[in-house]
Amino acid sequence: MRVKNVVQTRQRKKKVFRLAKGYYSDKNNRWRMTIQQVEKSLVYAYNDRKDRKGTFRRMWIVRLNAAVREEGLSYNRFISGLKKANVILDRKMLAEIAVTDNAAFKQLVEIAKAA
Repeated sequence: MRVKNVVQTRQRKKKVFRLAKGYYSDKNNRWRMTIQQVEKSLVYAYNDRKDRKGTFRRMWIVRLNAAVREEGLSYNRFISGLKKANVILDRKMLAEIAVTDNAAFKQLVEIAKAA
């Protein structure tokens, strides 16, 4: 009696077709094209998860630069002053403070200016 592997093959294909749901044209219902597109999409998803961190950092820096310039200072002088004053807040927290708590941010600017 020969061995058939139909159940496993069908389950494996169903898993890939589920990932390809919503793709355009033949990329969601033809096996070879579906495999190629799903693999490419998974690569994009992995790379974009890594890129998102840089995107957020750029956004925080832009926000900080805008907030600091209103106080008459440049971004690099601000960061340099905070480092000299041993203020250890990352850019994410600094940007959050700049957006939400204006008084506290002005104090941080004064600290950076003094240093």
